[in-house]
Amino acid sequence: MKTKELFDEAVSLPVEMRMQLVDKLLRSLHPTRKEIDELWAEEAEKRVEEIKSGKIKTIPGKKVFKKILGR
Repeated sequence: MKTKELFDEAVSLPVEMRMQLVDKLLRSLHPTRKEIDELWAEEAEKRVEEIKSGKIKTIPGKKVFKKILGR
């Protein structure tokens, strides 16, 4: 189905159905808060494993802030 045909079909729907369609389309463009939270949780777990395995080393907060504030 071409874009124009899809649009013509969509605008022929009742207003309530068009609103639902718009909502679903917008949600498909932007992940929900839950999805974002899940992605951050996965990233945090990955980082913890990297620290535990020694793959990466942490830097004490005092050292980081001293470097930042010294700029």
